Amino acid sequence: MSEQLGVLKVIIVQGRRLVIRDFKTSDPYVVLKLGNQTAKTKVINSCLNPVWNEELNFTLTEPLGVLNLEVFDKDLLKADDKMGNAFINLQPLVSAARLKDILKVSSGETTLRKVIPDTDNCLVRESSINCVNGAVVQNVWLRLREVESGELELTLKLTKPVAPSK
Repeated sequence: MSEQLGVLKVIIVQGRRLVIRDFKTSDPYVVLKLGNQTAKTKVINSCLNPVWNEELNFTLTEPLGVLNLEVFDKDLLKADDKMGNAFINLQPLVSAARLKDILKVSSGETTLRKVIPDTDNCLVRESSINCVNGAVVQNVWLRLREVESGELELTLKLTKPVAPSK
């Protein structure tokens, strides 16, 4: 049986410099997958720099997976066009949450660790993982792969599972 680590709240903040898949623009949306869980944002019509500010929730369990993101252009008469993909390893976030528990950090804002861009992630720039009033939070910019351009801004928040009621 898998152990529940908490609730992962993924806020898809915005996209930047997304690729054109229609005549002059695109109608982007994002599909997120974590293990067998899937969620999707709303479609933003005619926009290459969309702002979603949409929160999607996942149950985080062991063994830990990778959060995969795919951006698509919504089409009415044919299959939706791919606009790139990205992923983020959740291990640094979970490790920071365990560190928070060890250090007994619960209030204010404390930086727990930094994650730097490398070949094993899609980070555009260095990202800090912070404890903000008890939640472990990471703001990231991810570079989309397999396309000419495009980036996504996300905020990841890991909160503890709710204790079962007696």
